[in-house]
Amino acid sequence: MLFVEGLAMLRQLIGQVQELLDLYGTPLPPPLPAVHLPYIFHHQPPTILGQPPQLRNNRWCFLNLEDNPSEDDCYNLVMKAGRFQMLEPGKAPPSKRARKERSRGKLAETSSSNETMEEEIWKEFPEDLHEAVIARLPVATFFRFRSVCQKWNSLLTSNSFSLQCAQVPQPQPWFYTRTHENVNTGAMYDPVSRKWHHPTVPAIPTKMIILPVASAGGLLCFLDIGHRSFYVCNPLTRSFRELQARSVKVWSRVAVGMTLNQKSANGGYQIMWVGSDGEYEVYDSTKNTWTCPGSMPSCIKLPLSLNFRSQAVCVDGSMYFLRSDPDGIVSYDMETGVWKQFTVPAPVHLSDQSLAECGGRIMLVGLLTKNAATCVCIWELQKMTLLWKEVDRMPNIWCLEFYGKHIKMSCLGNRGLLMLSLRSKMMNRLVTYDILRKEWLRVPNCVLPHSRKRQWIACGTAFHPCLTAKA
Repeated sequence: MLFVEGLAMLRQLIGQVQELLDLYGTPLPPPLPAVHLPYIFHHQPPTILGQPPQLRNNRWCFLNLEDNPSEDDCYNLVMKAGRFQMLEPGKAPPSKRARKERSRGKLAETSSSNETMEEEIWKEFPEDLHEAVIARLPVATFFRFRSVCQKWNSLLTSNSFSLQCAQVPQPQPWFYTRTHENVNTGAMYDPVSRKWHHPTVPAIPTKMIILPVASAGGLLCFLDIGHRSFYVCNPLTRSFRELQARSVKVWSRVAVGMTLNQKSANGGYQIMWVGSDGEYEVYDSTKNTWTCPGSMPSCIKLPLSLNFRSQAVCVDGSMYFLRSDPDGIVSYDMETGVWKQFTVPAPVHLSDQSLAECGGRIMLVGLLTKNAATCVCIWELQKMTLLWKEVDRMPNIWCLEFYGKHIKMSCLGNRGLLMLSLRSKMMNRLVTYDILRKEWLRVPNCVLPHSRKRQWIACGTAFHPCLTAKA
């Protein structure tokens, strides 16, 4: 029955084509003779047993089958629409070419058509719109375009190009990470293309081991492992600065926050560090100096017992740090210099917690472990009650992988889009979580180019890629 229906469709189509060709005076080969197949072919696709006569002596239309050369000619004529090619009288139909030849031909046709299109469009394109268009290219694409000409390569230092970039909405943050195997150059992850980028040259030319601790405005703040020297750089352009030495000599661990300078008309950025004993300083890039605005007020309980695994978040001009004993948060207003303390009980069975921020909301991400089960949970701080309210958790099917294992978690980015590193003795998983969309995604393995060895992420932070940010 299937073949009979197909043959009927074929005859109907040939009849319609015959009418069209009669209208233009071009003869059509006689229809295919009826073919009776044995019962064994009842459920198989029809096979063309022979070619119609007079095919070589008539002008005829043939379907271009390069899209799927494995399908039969006449079967395609019935079952799908395609492109028709006119053959001159006396010429045989085109023979099928090898797959490599077809691919090479397609590439040549595409390249030729693109070149023609680009020439027609870009030769009349207004010069003043070049920068506006280039500023809206993906970051990775821009760096490929820099090799087009010297003018495009110099856009990074152009003030007008900086203004164009400032008008473009901020893209999703990237993640700058350091791996155990490649601690100097690091690796950057683009969540839009879901690709890792591996710089070949260190962002900061120093022999010391430095780790990313904060970011703002497309810039990263680094601190050496001896907690002595601060560095700021743009990881995309390698614009960097070593900050002035701190006036307060504190070599123990410190919590670090970074934000754009809201008080200065010249812009710039501010960096703040806080020690457990209440020492703190603020760096202003426009003045290139560290200042100690005052001492910690008596209402703040010392020592602070800061959670150094959690990065600080900045909301509405205030810097927030996670603390324990008592559980809660301390904040510092970057404009007024006022300290505040909030006691917020931590969820039961919580570990490896870290602060996060999304649209002005203060969030908390951490591991909940009970018996042998472990799960990643997300909470939001309720401003009226000062309690954590659970708003989401990792899918259960993912959490089954952690059952019975001793899992450690690090939060590598805490602004809208989180990157979580989940590891045990035999496992290292990277996932991203979009707070606004409540979307969990696995991150591809970090593998160096020309290598199959998987890199283990040691630490990192999120940053908004900005081509024109200067340290």
